[in-house]
Amino acid sequence: MKHETPTISATLRERVGTRYCRRLRQQGKLPGVIYGHKTDPVSVAVDEKTLLPLLRLGAHAMYVEIEGRPRETCLVKDLQFGYLGDNVIHVDFTRVDLQEEVTVNVHLAFFGSAAEAQKADAILQQDATELSVTCKVSEIPGEIRVDLSQMEGNHLTAGEIELPEGLVLADDPQTIVASVTFAHPEEEAVGEEADVAADGAEPEVITEAKADEEAG
Repeated sequence: MKHETPTISATLRERVGTRYCRRLRQQGKLPGVIYGHKTDPVSVAVDEKTLLPLLRLGAHAMYVEIEGRPRETCLVKDLQFGYLGDNVIHVDFTRVDLQEEVTVNVHLAFFGSAAEAQKADAILQQDATELSVTCKVSEIPGEIRVDLSQMEGNHLTAGEIELPEGLVLADDPQTIVASVTFAHPEEEAVGEEADVAADGAEPEVITEAKADEEAG
């Protein structure tokens, strides 16, 4: 599902540096930079409460408006996180044209149920959370829906996913994105009992050997 290209407002950053950026974040602003297309980079600040919800919805491209400057068409290129890894502290935007092709990672949304997963002791694993695809900026979807009911056998590969029109897979087609494994608690229990029995048999053999030596 493609998104309408959203628009966000940004302000030029007056300064750079750790202290200044920390002060911006305390005010609910994320420091960022816009670069690319053979144009000088621009240091900006964007509203955290505007940007982060868009990213959660799967937005990649957006218009960035800075007062007194032409609107920029940008792609969110990189996010930097704090040392705990749970909060965004900086965003990199790269200038793009909506009709140029780019390679991006798109979130996978699984639905349906695999036939193998219905069997006893089956465990369904989602081995990948996103897929790398190449497409025009204007055609980047917010997510790629993956129907697990189409899984044949015990795994689904990237090459078996039906991609929306205009998208080309950039990942290895053999990459496993979902799989089904089986737990066999009864067999494990039997194996453990056999090990215990084997362990218990050793002292008897040693005892008999000692008895023979004493008798001799």
